[in-house]
Amino acid sequence: MPTLRQILYGDVTFLEGEEYRAFQFRFLTVLMLAGAVVTGLLLLGVATGINTIDTLHVVSMAIFMSLSLLLWLGLRGRPHLLLKLAWMYEAVCMAEYTSALYMVSADEMRVIWYFTNIPGVYILLGQKAGMLITLATMLGLAVGNAYLPQPYSINAMATLLVALFYLGAFFHIYGARSMSYFVRMRESNQRLRHLASHDPLTDLLNAGAYYATCDQLIHLAQRHHQQFSVLFVDLDHFKKINDTYGHEAGDIVLKAVSKTMLSVVRQSDAVGRIGGEEFSVFLPDTDLAGAHKLAEHMRQEIEDLMPQIATQRLRITASIGIATSDQVGESMAAIQRRADQAMYEAKQLGRNRVSCFATTT
Repeated sequence: MPTLRQILYGDVTFLEGEEYRAFQFRFLTVLMLAGAVVTGLLLLGVATGINTIDTLHVVSMAIFMSLSLLLWLGLRGRPHLLLKLAWMYEAVCMAEYTSALYMVSADEMRVIWYFTNIPGVYILLGQKAGMLITLATMLGLAVGNAYLPQPYSINAMATLLVALFYLGAFFHIYGARSMSYFVRMRESNQRLRHLASHDPLTDLLNAGAYYATCDQLIHLAQRHHQQFSVLFVDLDHFKKINDTYGHEAGDIVLKAVSKTMLSVVRQSDAVGRIGGEEFSVFLPDTDLAGAHKLAEHMRQEIEDLMPQIATQRLRITASIGIATSDQVGESMAAIQRRADQAMYEAKQLGRNRVSCFATTT
């Protein structure tokens, strides 16, 4: 059974960093439905004799309510139509407000709808649109007042125009500061998430983030019945580098190796630093032959690095183990253990080589 959220918004998802767009989408949805509901209640008041409204404006209200519901249905589940439908809804609203202004002259407070319109425009359409519609509203009221069945007094019109200008200026400044604050907060949160999920030295995924990513990729691969592979990469004689040249040299080597690994893999692959000189690479939709080809290329690129340490260049090598799987329900821990075993086999066979541990399916 669909939830209230699904009924209102449909099946929609927003990417990381689209929080404000998600807010705009939900805000416009609620605004359309609220406009339809309020108009429906006013029409109910007319039908029951509580309100007395000109027949032409009753027709206008019915059209507004119908269009609001149609635009909501058009927006539901389609966030990519947000800007287009927001402009359409604004046009419908302005037409309804203008209808009320000319046809409900007995209601002195009808002009208030123009005021309620300004904040929504700034939120949904931005500062330029907000400024444009605020000025257009002021001009329309100033020019059109003389043609109303019961025009506002000069003093009342002056107050209305000044209040509209003040409201527009307020939301213009507030909107600018709010967006600036939102952007800074989003960038700060992105930096914090990056720091929490990445190794500070190599900028690769740290162990926790890497294994969490792998669990998601395994679930996706198993859902689509795809084979996947894992590489276990261990640098040879790394302790000797630290002991001989110091930890600063070791850090230089780790950074160089990490950069090389990232240059070899695809964007869809995941690379993590899971130990001091130990790395793991998850390769979605990759069979044993493809994983071996990539691992061999990676091994050769690492050997060709020759990073500069003090006055000499060091030859760095790596032993790489491969494990592949297409078994449903197999955990990342089990696959990693097999890749680890294959890496130790590469060590025993002389290091600087690739060794495979394939499952039988």
